[in-house]
Amino acid sequence: MEVKTIVTGVLEENCYLLISGKEAIIVDPGDHFEIIKKAYQNYHILAILITHHHFDHIGALQQVKEDTHAQVLEYPHLEEKQYQIGPFTFEVIFTKGHSKDSVTYYFKEHNCMFVGDFIFQNSIGRMDLEGGNEEEMIQSIERIKTYPSNTILYPGHGLSTTLQEEKEHNIFLH
Repeated sequence: MEVKTIVTGVLEENCYLLISGKEAIIVDPGDHFEIIKKAYQNYHILAILITHHHFDHIGALQQVKEDTHAQVLEYPHLEEKQYQIGPFTFEVIFTKGHSKDSVTYYFKEHNCMFVGDFIFQNSIGRMDLEGGNEEEMIQSIERIKTYPSNTILYPGHGLSTTLQEEKEHNIFLH
């Protein structure tokens, strides 16, 4: 699976295009529909995954949905279980704390997670916005720490990292 990052909007949100052959999945179409469309125009979009519903992560959702006719996977219409969509297999993990609807998508076969604004390189998501909750964030962090340390984390903003790097350098994961 190839992962392409498309930085969108004034908050520089990471929209991801996950590619397998001629099929793809979009994660968090935040803004700049035309830029996102240009990135996916040569692929058949099977699904759109939403990590949470803050405006900077869903700004282009309606346009992408109308253009691709792809199914949208989003809280609360998800269960914590494994999903298979075309060649893509992933697990849904509820990682509340930044928001009530924060979801992480874990692609075990490809050793990566799409974490939205749950974890960043050397930081975590804000908890002072509506729906944020420190206790839920702590529970989500403890849960995510049980996954393999070499798992690549693709956050909603900034650079990718690994769970191991965050366990070693992120004060919130100690």
